[in-house]
Amino acid sequence: MSSVPRSAGYRPARLALVAAVATLTAATATACSTSSSGTSNTSSSSGGSGSGKVIQVVAAENFWGSIAAQLGGSHAKVTSIITNPATDPHDYEPTAADGRTVASAQYAIVNGIGYDSWADKLLASNPAGGRSELKVGDLVGIKPGGNPHRWYSPDNVHQVIEKITADYKKLDPADAAYFDQQKNTFETKTLAEYNQLISQIKAKYAGTPIGASESIVTPLAEGLGLKMLTPESFLDAISEGTDPTAKDKATIDQQIKNKQIKVYVYNSQNSTPDVQAQVKEAQAEGIPVTTVTETLAPASDTFQQWQVGELKGIEQALAKATGK
Repeated sequence: MSSVPRSAGYRPARLALVAAVATLTAATATACSTSSSGTSNTSSSSGGSGSGKVIQVVAAENFWGSIAAQLGGSHAKVTSIITNPATDPHDYEPTAADGRTVASAQYAIVNGIGYDSWADKLLASNPAGGRSELKVGDLVGIKPGGNPHRWYSPDNVHQVIEKITADYKKLDPADAAYFDQQKNTFETKTLAEYNQLISQIKAKYAGTPIGASESIVTPLAEGLGLKMLTPESFLDAISEGTDPTAKDKATIDQQIKNKQIKVYVYNSQNSTPDVQAQVKEAQAEGIPVTTVTETLAPASDTFQQWQVGELKGIEQALAKATGK
């Protein structure tokens, strides 16, 4: 799907949400970095191996940082720049501390596709000899202007896992076997429930029509085999912080009134007045409503804890809507 990259200062409606989110997450969002020891406890193998080398890693966002930390185990220290659920990744303003972190990193992970253009500038202004960089958009073949929310695509997540592991092995060849073991454990055990939920939702509910608030839901809907009925132009408008057309809003109103959609999914970190109105309409019609968020919420969650919680919510909503 197509989605125009967001510019700095987008989504003014989200400002009203920040205070509420910050209050709910203050206890878990105080740290600015995520070390591998803090996020890889579910996938790290017993003890280190080989060289004893620790790769210094920086991730622009904590959803990629969580994965990188768990794959790196005791041989990677991962610092995520965006960790607070109240922080908008699109228009983040890097700090001097971020610059120092990037300058000392041996490996950098950014989302790309216009989602975190500030990270590209941060890397360019803080050069480091020998630093390797992963831009997720380039890896998965999504060009600027495409949907940037690749962490909601199960296929893309597994591509990133493969690439991070391969890059770790290049940076630390002596511990290649350790990184292979970390990846195997992560994919077969740590992500077992995540993978299982995706498979069972797709098997049971493929083709079920749903509605959504913005384009962040699209890669997940595609991965789950669900049919997105909400006009793409509306999804993009909410994602970009622009006003949706009256035609699109009327179309969605009819979809809800006629119960053409079985479930409505919205990003609770970007609940604009238009989205709030649709949520109320869906609830009034007895259409199950469930949520996703843009970054880890709470910030202390691992990638898999966060995603499993959302997938369970979607599965429960589909079950309620279809009786399956």
